[in-house]
Amino acid sequence: MKFQRKSRLDTDVNMTPLIDVVFLLLIFFMVSTTFTKNSHLGINLPEAELSKQTPAPNRHLQLVIDVNGTFKIAAKALHNSSAASLKQALNDWIIKQDVAVSTLSITISADAGTAHQYVVTAMDVAGQLGISKLSIATLVQERQ
Repeated sequence: MKFQRKSRLDTDVNMTPLIDVVFLLLIFFMVSTTFTKNSHLGINLPEAELSKQTPAPNRHLQLVIDVNGTFKIAAKALHNSSAASLKQALNDWIIKQDVAVSTLSITISADAGTAHQYVVTAMDVAGQLGISKLSIATLVQERQ
């Protein structure tokens, strides 16, 4: 007797569902990932020690911010605390003193109780005018 051999079926693994799942996972992770770009102010904070160099008087400006947010440029108070009025006053001072913006340095002296927003506004206005030499006045801490 002659037995007929069963024909062997080729067994293939269907890759389509696997590829679909991998692409769905890839899309899920791409959509759910958040990309944040943190921006920082590029300033060098001053150390609390006495400086040996004093800038030329006409190339240095003292900007004082009191506890209420009132700006004072060269001991002259501004009529309001808006960024536009501060920018105009700084521009007028620069023109009056006939100082190049690249050589001008500003020291910001803010009261300890001043809202941080006023200091940031002053730094932002100075940056808009092209003033890059900013320093923040501090007190020397007494040793105990």
